[in-house]
This record gives sequence, C-alpha cells and structure tokens, in this order.
Amino acid sequence: MQSYLDFEKPVADLEGKIAELKSLASTDQAVSIEEEVNRLSARAEEALADIYKKLTPWQKTQVARHPQRPHFSDYVKSLITEWVPLAGDRKFGEDAALLAGFGRFEGQSVAILGQEKGSNTEERLRHNFGMARPEGYRKAVRLMDMADRFNIPVVAFVDTAGAYPGIGAEERGQAEAIARSTEKCLELGVPNLAIIIGEGGSGGAIAIATANRVLMMENAIYSVISPEAGASILWRDAAKAQDAANNMKITASDLLGFGVIDGIISEPVGGAHRHHDQVMDATRRAIGKFLSDYSGKSRLELREQRREKFLSIGTNLA
Repeated sequence: MQSYLDFEKPVADLEGKIAELKSLASTDQAVSIEEEVNRLSARAEEALADIYKKLTPWQKTQVARHPQRPHFSDYVKSLITEWVPLAGDRKFGEDAALLAGFGRFEGQSVAILGQEKGSNTEERLRHNFGMARPEGYRKAVRLMDMADRFNIPVVAFVDTAGAYPGIGAEERGQAEAIARSTEKCLELGVPNLAIIIGEGGSGGAIAIATANRVLMMENAIYSVISPEAGASILWRDAAKAQDAANNMKITASDLLGFGVIDGIISEPVGGAHRHHDQVMDATRRAIGKFLSDYSGKSRLELREQRREKFLSIGTNLA
C-alpha cells in the first residue's frame, strides 16, 4: 500500500479515486471505467511530475526518509550475489545497525557495507533505525581490513540520521570508532565507492563515506547535522526544521556544486520509493562504471586521488 507524504496530497486524492473506480468495477462488471481511469491516471502522473520537479530541500528530506524507500538490504538483494554477511567486531559484540559482508557484483568480488534502517517496526528496532554503535564501525574497519588484504573493492551504502548517541555507545568510544573507520577509508589501497541512498547524517555517515568517489541519490540528503537538531541549536526550536533544511545546502545538487560529492544518481519521477527496479538499474550502472574507471589503479594512486579529493573540497569556492 502506497504511503503518501503531505505534499503529495493531490496525487493521493487522484489515485484514491482510481482505486474507488476499480473497486466499483470489480463488483459491477457492467460498469465501464477504462476511459475515466486513463484520464485520472494521466492527471495523477502530471501532478506527480509537477510536484517532484520543484521539491524544496525540506520536501527532499521527507522523500529521503520515506519508509518505503529502498534500504541497504534491498540493494544487496538486487545487486549482489553470493552475499555472505559478517558479524561482530571481535571486541565487544554485533551491531545490526551497520551490516557488512562480501559478495559478487556482476561476477566481481566486492566488500559491501552500509546502514540498515529496517522496513517495519520490528526491523527498525532491531537495526536501531540505522544508527550504529561503536561496534558497528569497528566491524566496518574489520571488513575493510580484509578487503584491503585480499585486494577487493569496497562499496558502502549510506543511510543514517547519525551514529547512535546513547550513553553505552559513548562509554565504548563512539567518537574514536568513527575516527578509526574514517581513517581506514582514507588509507585503503583498494577502490572504495560510497552511495548516499537516503540520509547521510554527520560523522555516522562520514565514517564509511570517505571514498574515492561519493555519489548521492537525487532525493537523498547529506549534512553535518539533521535539520531538526540544527534548528534546535540555532533557534532553540526543532519546529523550525524546515527553515534549517532550506538553508543548510543538504541536497545532491547543492553538494555537487560544492564538490562534496562526485555525482548524482537520478531517481524516477515520484522518487525511489515508487520505482525500486528503476533505481536498482541506475545504481547498477553507477557501480559498474566506478569499478571500470578505477580498475588497474595502483594502491598509491588510489590513496593519492582520495587524499586530494577531500583536501580540495571548498578550495574552489568564490
């Protein structure tokens, strides 16, 4: 069942009428609804295209958080074969918020890691809404160490509001774990790609997104802090999150202009949550191009390219 965002109400009304007509036709075979359904469908598609053509940063934030948007596990299921997940950091325990393992992408061995938010209440609780604890980032470091040792490219799918800020996480060294994961990304001698598929929040995102190439889904967001938290700090009022989002430059187009990211993966009209298959095809092409572009580069070249990429951010702004 399709879940609608507040600004999608015109589309929800039209698609609701279509559903009513189809329900009526199913109980009365004598009623012909084809012409009216086609007319309403055309209007719904037009309304959807018009809405998504001029989304505000706050509306994109809502799209990035849509509960039906593809999550890490969806990308793995669609793009990766022979998936073997690994668990635990060999120091404290397992963290289900950050998943990691090895598999094959179109026959090539790859290391895959990313935050998993979950698709229903039970899964969200089990995965802690994609907010990883220190053991999650230490697991990521363990996986990247293995990938580096066996010369396997790393692909990270980023989707988190931020690292978990609980007392236990802080006691176990959350900041240090994030720093170590970021350091490991920078020193890898194998190609690494990061894709922001939903939310890219704060150090929790940077910890696995410090890559040779950073891509964003068209309606994803990437920022140092969530709009709600930013509004709480700036205006002492989380209700001003919309104002914060509109001023923080958190959209893919903004960040591409600043050189923070390297490319945008287009989403179909209506967002990734409406067209999973098309999004998977676009992501498959993006990963394939990355692996092709970085194939054959030496370990030194990869480290230097990554280093220069991050050192140059912000240096070309007027």
